[in-house]
Amino acid sequence: MSLLKQREDAAAKALEIAELATAEERELTDEEISVINEKHAEVEALDSKIKAADEARAKLAALGRPAPRKDGETNVADEVNSVKSLGEHFVKTAGERLIAAKGIGGAVVSAPEFKAATDTHVVGNGQPYLPWLTEYDRTIVRPNRPRLVLADLLGKGSISGNAISYLVEGAGRFEGAFTTVAEGGAKPQVHLANPTAVVDSLKKIAGFIKLSDEMIEDLDFVVSEINGRLLEELAYFEESQLLSGNGTGSNLQGLLNRGIGQLEAEVDEAVADVLFRAMTKVSLDSGLSADGLVINPADYQALRLAKDTNEQYYGGGYFAGQYGNGGIMENPPVWGLRTVVSPLVAAGTALVGNFNSATVYRKGGVRVESTNSHASDFTNNLVTIRAEERIALAVRRPTAFVQVQLVNDGV
Repeated sequence: MSLLKQREDAAAKALEIAELATAEERELTDEEISVINEKHAEVEALDSKIKAADEARAKLAALGRPAPRKDGETNVADEVNSVKSLGEHFVKTAGERLIAAKGIGGAVVSAPEFKAATDTHVVGNGQPYLPWLTEYDRTIVRPNRPRLVLADLLGKGSISGNAISYLVEGAGRFEGAFTTVAEGGAKPQVHLANPTAVVDSLKKIAGFIKLSDEMIEDLDFVVSEINGRLLEELAYFEESQLLSGNGTGSNLQGLLNRGIGQLEAEVDEAVADVLFRAMTKVSLDSGLSADGLVINPADYQALRLAKDTNEQYYGGGYFAGQYGNGGIMENPPVWGLRTVVSPLVAAGTALVGNFNSATVYRKGGVRVESTNSHASDFTNNLVTIRAEERIALAVRRPTAFVQVQLVNDGV
């Protein structure tokens, strides 16, 4: 018999004795009290064994050897890891409760912590679902990301507090320099020149959609709505904040508002040429190599459709590569830079830089909850599904970025 079954039987026996005394309208006998105390001690002992077993299973899972439960029990971590997206995770862990909550006023349903199969973060806390507790998904998972986005270029970090404190490098970067030293000789000091202490606090990005009770019954549809509309809109606004947030109130301070370098195209200068000059400026000013480009679709189109005197596309035609060689790529990179084509950067403006030198910090991940108690949801048979995240952006070396003004029409 499993430990859970033994605990259930012991608790049921104690409750049966108490209910019998209540039904007979009498006090418990000494013998009954003794049995109840015995069963209570038995339950406490079984709880300790169950906790130890769960901890052992978690340790084995961390070693890559998940331990299946006995007597038909399932390993929660295995079930969670089998899903491939946030929407699937929400439906797998909360779908039945979501449907069961239809028509119950004030119902709130949330999903437990999610861990992707390849993620090394800890999964869950092993506790049963309690409707008054809020749990968090720790990973942003999108099953279909058709294009590169700004967050893909940036360094990634996690944070346990509510803000990140760091030093921003000043002009000149370092004072002092490395040199050769004789045996036993004094070593030179090297330190940041004119560093500025900065604190960037976490900012919350949130939004919600509404679904009808009838839609909720179709859990596959719920998955597509979470993975599609909800997360894509969240990612779109996140990119806007990372790029051009003004830093006031609850807004992030985006890359374009970090005092980065500026570069304007010269008269009749081709777009491709000024972008390469920006790459050079990044290297000279920061000592780092540019690794990414963010450009407006209209400006990228000018590059993509440029032809030589033989009417051949520089970037390859619509069926093949340059002069019929190789396969065509969607949004091929410019000058070898990872290229993000985004309408969120203004036409005539591009951002070139070493994006890995900046870090986007996430506290937890995307939190998804649903309720029918928002506004008139209950009376209108609607369910509100909300997604939110908390992020911060650290830019330690502003000289690693250059905002480029593409003022001319040349390619």
